[in-house]
Amino acid sequence: MALLHILRYPDPGLRLISAPVATVDGEVRQLIDDMLETMYAAPGVGLAAPQVSVAQRIIVVDISPKGDAPLCLINPEITSLTGGVVMEEGCLSVPGLHENVERAEQIKVQALGCDGVPFELEAEGLLAVCIQHEVDHLEGKLFVDYLSELKRNRIQKKMEKQRRFSM
Repeated sequence: MALLHILRYPDPGLRLISAPVATVDGEVRQLIDDMLETMYAAPGVGLAAPQVSVAQRIIVVDISPKGDAPLCLINPEITSLTGGVVMEEGCLSVPGLHENVERAEQIKVQALGCDGVPFELEAEGLLAVCIQHEVDHLEGKLFVDYLSELKRNRIQKKMEKQRRFSM
């Protein structure tokens, strides 16, 4: 396994729309293992392939307190959104920033598992929010897009400044 480089906002790679995974093979499973290792090391509770410069429809999530219940969704499609909830969100691509975002409280999602077998999952609360957040990444959308233009501009300037100082 290997730690992958996580793109940081406003990197244009975060805006790419991801392609569906055609075949779940050893290469895809290796990417998933590397994504999980990267997510846990960051540390975070979710990671989408575009965040590590791979424009494929793959997300990993683990909201368990001990970080021992990984969930992998390949080609996820949210089929139902109900209710509403406002939760504080952060993102490994926008480190150090947390903002309230409104999302659906319950979702249904169809995906392929790491074994390539299709499944449907009903999720609510934090898991539902995490899945929505990561699926947004597959569409080139970030949680900062839900914020006002003023907040988004401030965040972008802050991230660009951090990038300049870290070079």
